[in-house]
Amino acid sequence: MARMPVPHIRHATLADEEPLGHLDRVTWSALHSVGPRPRPPYEPFYTERFGPRDHLVAELDGTVVGYLRLGHPTPLASNAHVRQILGFVVAEEARGGGVGRALLRAAQDEARRQGARRITLRVLGHNTPARRLYETEGFVVEGILPEEFLLDGRYVDDVFMGRSL
Repeated sequence: MARMPVPHIRHATLADEEPLGHLDRVTWSALHSVGPRPRPPYEPFYTERFGPRDHLVAELDGTVVGYLRLGHPTPLASNAHVRQILGFVVAEEARGGGVGRALLRAAQDEARRQGARRITLRVLGHNTPARRLYETEGFVVEGILPEEFLLDGRYVDDVFMGRSL
């Protein structure tokens, strides 16, 4: 059996804006997105709130195949010890090869490096593959907002997950 290549995880740069924006658009799905399908003209990937410093990038053979956005859940000083995963995408062709797991582990390391004690995320209730991955990495369900989103004619739960670092 051929071994999958190990993804290279690094911090994003300004040069990653176009590949990350493209990846975001081609992976859009109601399985994990609550916003509308992106349509031209596309918004910039980096914003005033989230720039390269907030993103970890996964590469396989020099090609960007995933990213994870890590930030503060609120601007409050009393919440500064928590980091939240605010975006997480893996290219379809790279799924199941350890890219997502490598990004999650790197995000936890980065959160610890920043002094965080906890890391949290939100995931749609019907996104079983993502929820399984998070659970295998130590995240537990900490709350559920039932039927929080109406996606493709179905009401979907918003699931809060977290773990201590």
